[in-house]
Amino acid sequence: MGEIEDGEADHITTDVQGQKCALVCECTAPESVNGKDNLPFLNAVLKNPVCKLYRFPTSDNKWMRIREQMSESILSFHIPKELISLHIKEDLCRNQELKELGELSPHWDNLRKNVLTHCDQMVNMYQDILTELSKETGSSFKSSSSKGEKTLEFVPVNLHLQRMHVHSPHLKDALYDVITVGAPAAHFQGFKNGGLRKLLHRFEMERRNTGYQFIYYSPENTAKAKEVLSNINQLQPLIATHADLLLNSASQHSPDSLKNSLKMLSEKTELFVHAFKDQLVRSALLALYTARPGGVLKKPPSPKNSTEESCPQDPPPPMRRQDSIPHHSDYDEEEWDRVWANVGKSLNCIIAMVDKLIERDGGSEGGGDGSQDGEEDPSLVDSIITRPREDWYEQLYPLILTLKDCMGEVVNRAKQSLTFVLLQELAYSLPQCLMLTLRRDIVFSQALAGLVCGFIIKLHTSLHDPGFLQQLHTVGLIVQYEGLLSTYSDEIGMLEDMAVGISDLKKVAFKIIEAKSNDVLPVITGRREHYVVEVKLPARMFEALPLQIKEGQLLHVHPVLFNVGINEQQTLAERFGDVSLQESINQENFELLKEYYTIFMEKMPPDYISHFQEQNDLKGLLENLHQNIQAKKRKNVEIMWLAATICRKLNGIRFTCCKSAKDRTSMSVTLEQCSILRDEHQLHKDFFIRALDCMRSRQTQGALSESDDPETGCLTDNKPTSRHFYPVALLLVSSHLLVVWLILSLALLLAKYQ
Repeated sequence: MGEIEDGEADHITTDVQGQKCALVCECTAPESVNGKDNLPFLNAVLKNPVCKLYRFPTSDNKWMRIREQMSESILSFHIPKELISLHIKEDLCRNQELKELGELSPHWDNLRKNVLTHCDQMVNMYQDILTELSKETGSSFKSSSSKGEKTLEFVPVNLHLQRMHVHSPHLKDALYDVITVGAPAAHFQGFKNGGLRKLLHRFEMERRNTGYQFIYYSPENTAKAKEVLSNINQLQPLIATHADLLLNSASQHSPDSLKNSLKMLSEKTELFVHAFKDQLVRSALLALYTARPGGVLKKPPSPKNSTEESCPQDPPPPMRRQDSIPHHSDYDEEEWDRVWANVGKSLNCIIAMVDKLIERDGGSEGGGDGSQDGEEDPSLVDSIITRPREDWYEQLYPLILTLKDCMGEVVNRAKQSLTFVLLQELAYSLPQCLMLTLRRDIVFSQALAGLVCGFIIKLHTSLHDPGFLQQLHTVGLIVQYEGLLSTYSDEIGMLEDMAVGISDLKKVAFKIIEAKSNDVLPVITGRREHYVVEVKLPARMFEALPLQIKEGQLLHVHPVLFNVGINEQQTLAERFGDVSLQESINQENFELLKEYYTIFMEKMPPDYISHFQEQNDLKGLLENLHQNIQAKKRKNVEIMWLAATICRKLNGIRFTCCKSAKDRTSMSVTLEQCSILRDEHQLHKDFFIRALDCMRSRQTQGALSESDDPETGCLTDNKPTSRHFYPVALLLVSSHLLVVWLILSLALLLAKYQ
């Protein structure tokens, strides 16, 4: 470190008390920390690096060398395109399921047609946005001037990696990474009515409290319906595949292969059966039954009572809202129980037959390990095993066929009933519901692009750290977002969007797979309630991973957001406005951080914990953070510093966000970097301000022209200038300066129009 790559050193020096603090010129060569083998993987994510090299004195008058690097990420556009493609596929599948719902009464059929019309329009909109994004071939990041463009609204603003590599004379080399990005928010949609946090709450209250002609299902029940539908779509083909493998093993007359195939079939079938052990499916079947034209109710009231709200004894009028399906109707609930139980009985017959075949063949006890609770049908099994000895395939085939038929009947009924549940959510306040879905997709897309970038960078940096890899698959990673938005005007809506978008990242899990080609860009699978990001690693890197990760274990992240407004608008908000949103967000996320800390201390081995932190020290930081959140002090930047320190000690991923990831973000990142140099690497106390000025300096080898500004979209020689090196005004504006500024502004306006 400290050597010049691709250029000569042009030292910029500043005299301080007869000493010098040196800044070495910019360079564009990427950094190689863990060897050149990892560079292709890293270069697949990062692009257009801009580096600066510094030399600062330590407290014992020696020199430390610092390499600061900023890089764009091509994931800014790749992740939104992946996500939009996934949304289109999911919505097309849902629309098809609505069409296959079957015959409905005129009222419900008209609602379905209306829903399908609007949903088709949404799909067309997503397809148009995807087409426009595919045409983008210029810059690999979205500048702040483009944040209001409709075709780019899924793309995060100014997503970059800010990395500081410290070479200290006393300590080991250290890397400090911060992902900087504009706050995930739907800028094109606007903030006139607030952000997602307020809009979702208002929408749910209206659904609960306003009478309407639909059946009310809570957000939890709607999410459960989507989960069960997803499980059905995944498990049914898996069960069919394992059933065919069982028949193949039977045709080969291989006892060991037969037992293994049976075990896999039993596991998947048990998961399938378990997916329907929910009152929601039963109530949804009744709801769909009542929506059929001329449905006839058969049985007297069921003695079983639902855990959901019961309806009044008098039947409600047709156009009144229902809180749940009336369970005192004459609907035959036992019919569903019989259909559902037939799947388990069919599996038990297969298990019994496999046991009998292996036993007669002289094998050991085979299929008994995979047996399921319940009793098999003895008449069906005995009728087959008492026949003259035949081929195994011929004896298992009718049982497999019965299992598939029973499973098909269950899937058909369950999919239709749960699709009817989703129809209720879509049918109420159609435009508003779909616009909220669109807004949430936009905000989540921006947040996910940053998360995937941060995860890949963290994985690359810590790939050779066994402790980190153990933490990754044992407790997951903490992802800490530092928000610098004010609680004033439009930024309130941005903060509300950002809070929901970051919270939604809990739905994301990562899976590391081996790359089979040179394409190592991540792939996203799943649905809106559960996403899996597949990160591809080259073979050599993949082999270094623990067995659990190589076997496909899902790796989870724990996002937390702490926000402290720091600009002049926050001064107005604290004096004349409301900061309760910021206070509630900070308190809620502190509880999440504390929960992660508890799990971390319980599951991680003590030797790993002591490897990079003192337990008492971390506990003290958490207590200090809690006290600062409770103190409700104005512009309490101590909250940001404590949260960032805790994140680094917990080996987490750091994000810093403001409206556009420019001025406020650059102020925060450079201040954090210099504080780290002072606290962790013994930066000389007299050079703290000078080091800060060096990092915040816009000029390195002469003034930059307008054509070199990345915000204008015109980059000289394809080398973007880091927004973190912009000239910076005061971080905090006092009330006196604010008053002077307002008076002068008013005077200038009056002079202009006179």
